[in-house]
Amino acid sequence: MSSGNPQPAEPHFAPTTATLPRGRLILLFLVMLVTAAGNTAMQSVMPAIGTALQVEDFWISLAYTWSALLWMICAPMWARKSDQRGRKAMMAIGLMGFISSFGLCGMALWLGLHGYLAAVGTLLLFALCRSLYGLFGSAAPPAVQAYVASRTSRAERTQALSLISSSFGLGTVLGPALAPLLILPGLGLVSPFLAFTLIAVIVLVVVRLRLPDDTPAFAGRGDIMAAPFSANSNTAPQSDEDEPDADDNAPPTAKLSWKDIRMRPWLVTGLLGGHAQAAVMGIIGFMVLDRLGLRATPELGAGPTGRTLMMGALATLLAQWGLIPLLKLGPRASCLWGITLAAIGSGLLAFAHTEHTIMVCFALLSLGFGLFRPGFTAGASLAVSRAEQGQSAGIVASVNGAAYILAPALGVWLYGHSPWIGFAVIEALCLAVIILGWRTMTDDERLTGAR
Repeated sequence: MSSGNPQPAEPHFAPTTATLPRGRLILLFLVMLVTAAGNTAMQSVMPAIGTALQVEDFWISLAYTWSALLWMICAPMWARKSDQRGRKAMMAIGLMGFISSFGLCGMALWLGLHGYLAAVGTLLLFALCRSLYGLFGSAAPPAVQAYVASRTSRAERTQALSLISSSFGLGTVLGPALAPLLILPGLGLVSPFLAFTLIAVIVLVVVRLRLPDDTPAFAGRGDIMAAPFSANSNTAPQSDEDEPDADDNAPPTAKLSWKDIRMRPWLVTGLLGGHAQAAVMGIIGFMVLDRLGLRATPELGAGPTGRTLMMGALATLLAQWGLIPLLKLGPRASCLWGITLAAIGSGLLAFAHTEHTIMVCFALLSLGFGLFRPGFTAGASLAVSRAEQGQSAGIVASVNGAAYILAPALGVWLYGHSPWIGFAVIEALCLAVIILGWRTMTDDERLTGAR
């Protein structure tokens, strides 16, 4: 390490290893929380909005496709930009993408519900406005993940990333819980769009004012990056001479590929498991309307749909805040146990016909995916060097986006033709993850150990 190169932008503070400063962690948490809450609030009202517009379920699900495709393409680009321009700038771009997309989507749906636009025109305008989220909103998650990954030790990264991932879980609790309460006279089912747009504006202002400017430091230079990559990390300040990092003298990193052999097992299983989860999330709102007999009164569907999504989100929080830290699950164990629980929950959900049984089965399924996602994310992160964390985060975000390009629409289409076929495909995807993960994922002891 060369001590003559000062870090110009971020003020000096005591180095962190396994834990970020509380204030910064709260800000990062809020960035993820507001987008998750807004998106799940939208998810809880969109089946009812589609029914009110008299649009087939498949087309409602397909309206998200273009945004998901843009997310898959743009997330790695924004991750590379964050390596050059800093994480804070990318978080701001992501929040602005969410604000513009969410506000315009609400306006498009309001015009359609009040007869100013035909149903087809409403959906096309909604898809166009939603694409802003895929284009610009994809900048924030890789930046947040890279910020956390670069400041935590290898052994602690699963827990640290699961904490940030749990902001999505908490958001998915708050979004569906608040959505029915936010429905106001005049605005009707689009009220949550306006509410979460305003909340996101507040978060953006706070992040711009309170989160310090950062200089990307994934090459491991300086005190900011002094987290030792050891199985037993020491939170006391250490110099680089005391704890050298293998990446300190490494040449500039090449561009990571989806085909990188180190990440391949995690990306393949993440893609398959992500498709299974995306298909279930596409189906669940319409399933609630069908099995509770609410198609004729779609305005009453937001409540039970929101409660079902909220139960699933609480189960996700239990997994990420409770089980992973309590059981000290590594990436491989978290993935395999999680996808097994998800498969069981999905199979039981196929037979559920009351609100209570739907909620319980969906909660079990969500508990499984709540274990699976942090495991896949941490596994992909730990598979590569510290200097490659930004690119790894971008590829992971891209994989997550890829799962939502066609899986929700295809899941709804299969469910519309035969619920049994739809759930059989989901079970097959889960089984494929179990087999591939068991055979190809690196053991947790080797993955989290010192290099």
